[in-house]
Amino acid sequence: MRYDVIIIGAGPGGIFSAYELVQGSRDLKVAVFEAGRPLEQRKCPIDGVRIKSCISCPSCAIMNGFGGAGAFSDGKYNITNDFGGTLYEHIGREKAMELMHYVDGINVSHGGDGTKMYSTAGTSLKKTCMQNKLKLLDASVRHLGTDKNYIVLENIFNELKDRVDFFFMTPVSGIEVLDKGYRVRTAEQSYECDKCIVSVGRSGSKWMERTCRELDIPTMSNRVDIGVRVELPAEIFSHLTDELYESKIVYRTEKFEDKVRTFCMNPYGSVVSENTNGIITVNGHSYEDKSLQTNNTNFALLVSKHFSEPFKDSNGYGESIARLSNMLGGGVLVQRFGDLVRGRRTTQKRMNEGFVTPTLAAAPGDLSLVLPKRILDGIMEMIYALDKIAPGTANDDTLLYGVEVKFYNMEVALDENLETKYKGLYIIGDGSGVTHSLSHASASGVFVARQILNL
Repeated sequence: MRYDVIIIGAGPGGIFSAYELVQGSRDLKVAVFEAGRPLEQRKCPIDGVRIKSCISCPSCAIMNGFGGAGAFSDGKYNITNDFGGTLYEHIGREKAMELMHYVDGINVSHGGDGTKMYSTAGTSLKKTCMQNKLKLLDASVRHLGTDKNYIVLENIFNELKDRVDFFFMTPVSGIEVLDKGYRVRTAEQSYECDKCIVSVGRSGSKWMERTCRELDIPTMSNRVDIGVRVELPAEIFSHLTDELYESKIVYRTEKFEDKVRTFCMNPYGSVVSENTNGIITVNGHSYEDKSLQTNNTNFALLVSKHFSEPFKDSNGYGESIARLSNMLGGGVLVQRFGDLVRGRRTTQKRMNEGFVTPTLAAAPGDLSLVLPKRILDGIMEMIYALDKIAPGTANDDTLLYGVEVKFYNMEVALDENLETKYKGLYIIGDGSGVTHSLSHASASGVFVARQILNL
């Protein structure tokens, strides 16, 4: 069977590519191949069950399926060029912002109406941060919440399902370059197309690496972010989250001048575990529905590491640290900040006596046995720095979950059209190594669709 366009991956990049293509032309034959399940079938079997270890499903429902890993990631759309990727380096800053606002409009019109747009513009918190050797990055943030994000995705799928051929639980094994177009291979059969859009996300990093090698597409090593997820009473950060919701704060350590940053802040949210290629790491969610909210706020503290010569495998480095955590804790470890400062492991007794109730069943342990000293020292410095603008952050009972690792795909060599050296073969979303966020990935999908439509 032949299509005009085949999209590999139904994450935000793939979804918005398909959306824009069918909006622009009713004649195009479009297919989407996805390794995971439809949205309504995405359910982690241990969700809500007090089991610490992943049971290694053939396709992880948290990471794969319609909506990609972003389907259950709190639905935060950060509209900014200051973080979230380097899409602007390919398409320009104004175009990137224009497309992110366009995506926001689609989300609002498909179920996100009534949600709030937060902004750092005009806030006095920037000055407070600067006075304490911290930098608050500029951004506008649309918070859909995990619950409303699901509704938005559901509505977009219902609009697409009769105009796009979706192949779920159908991983693509490879791509062949033809004289005219491309052949996409699955386990069962092959499909041909004129244009091919690859949007496999971070969970497709191994597949993307192999495909680039097979097609001789140049790549560059990317960074890996390593750290912990902090959980504390929501009141401690309420003056930040009530005004900004998501505050991206950067600190430069005194000892090594490494940059440590906050990431994925979830007011009144829950800490969760996720499976990336068999490795269990930690993440966070929050909800728009107040009945689903907790008394805690959680956020990540991450240190970026980039390797070039002679060691180039940044993701491999992050994986080795995550595997060590999995080995010691059977999954995610949790430690009280006071225990970390005192150089002792956290026990279940100390957890029970603490004033912060954990939202994730994790194994009490010692993060100093997992994280390299330089990274851990930077995280501890950052906690003390945050304590100056949010007193209580450095309390003994603040919980640190480990490890949180953000794996970034190697950066694929792309031109200003997000096209590879093969005309008509586009790489978008987080799988390209160019975007690192829902908003940037979605915008890249719209951009490539418009290239195909010659708009």
